[in-house]
Amino acid sequence: MASLPSLAARLRAFVALMKPRVMSLAVFTALVGLLIAPVRPDPFLGLIAILAIAVGGGSAGVLNMWYEADIDALMSRTAGRPIPRGSVSRSEALAFGLILASSAIALLGLALNLLAAALLAFTIFFYVVIYTMWLKRRTPQNIVIGGAAGALPPVIGWAAATGSVGLEPLVLFLIVFLWTPPHFWALSLNRVGDYARAGVPMLPVVSGRPETTRQILIYSILLFPSSLLPWALGFGGAIYGAVAVISGAIFVALAVRLARCRGGDRRPAYRLFVFSILYLSVLFASLLIGKGV
Repeated sequence: MASLPSLAARLRAFVALMKPRVMSLAVFTALVGLLIAPVRPDPFLGLIAILAIAVGGGSAGVLNMWYEADIDALMSRTAGRPIPRGSVSRSEALAFGLILASSAIALLGLALNLLAAALLAFTIFFYVVIYTMWLKRRTPQNIVIGGAAGALPPVIGWAAATGSVGLEPLVLFLIVFLWTPPHFWALSLNRVGDYARAGVPMLPVVSGRPETTRQILIYSILLFPSSLLPWALGFGGAIYGAVAVISGAIFVALAVRLARCRGGDRRPAYRLFVFSILYLSVLFASLLIGKGV
C-alpha cells in the first residue's frame, strides 16, 4: 500500500496537470460572464457551472500536457512538469483528461443547459485538437488562432446563466482574444531558446525579436479601444471605463517601451507579461464592481 506522502505527491502531480494557475484566470473570466448576465442562475447552480468550467479547463490542460510531453521534456520552463518528470504516465494523463472533460461537459449540460455544455465541449476540442495538435507545431500564428479557446470562458459563463449568447459576452471574447497574443509573445521573447530547441515555431523563433515586438504593439493598440466597448455599450459603467483607460494606456506604454528596446534586455518583455496578467484580472474585476457584485 502506498504511503500517505506518496499519495499526496501523486495527487499534487495530477492537480499540476490541470495547469491551475493558467486555469484560474480563465475561470475568473467565466465567472464574470456569468455574474454580469441579465439572468443569474440559482447560486448553487452557478457554483456548479463554475466548477464544471474549471474542470473542463483543467481537462484541456491535462490533454495538452499529454500530447506535448515530448516537447515539454526539451524546454527548461516545462521540463519539471509531471509527465517529463515521471510522476504521471502519458496513458494516465490521457485517461484523466478524458474523464475530466466528459464529466465537466455532462455536468454543465445536465445542471444548466445544453448550449453552455456545447460551448465548453467546443472550447476543449479547439484547445486540444486545433491549437495543441494542429497549430502549435505548424505556424507562428498558433497563439493568435488558438487564443480563441482562451477567450471563450466568459461566453460559456454567460450562456450558463442565460441559455443564449448576447453581444456582451462576444465583446468580452474580443478583449481576451486581442489580449492573448501580446501576453504570450511577451513570455516567449525570453524563451526563444526553449522553443527553438523544441521545434515550436513561435513568432520570436520564426520572425525574430523586432517583428515580434511590432506585432505585440499592434495587438496592444487594437486592444485599447476594444477594452472600452463595455463602457461605450453601457454594460461596463464609469468605474470600468476609468480602469480600462488607465490600464490600457499602461499596457500600450509597456508595449511601446518593449518595441523600442534593443539588445538582450529581458526586463521590458517580462514587465509586459506580468502586467498583462494584472491587466486582464483588474479589467474584468472592474466589470463586477460596476455591476455592484
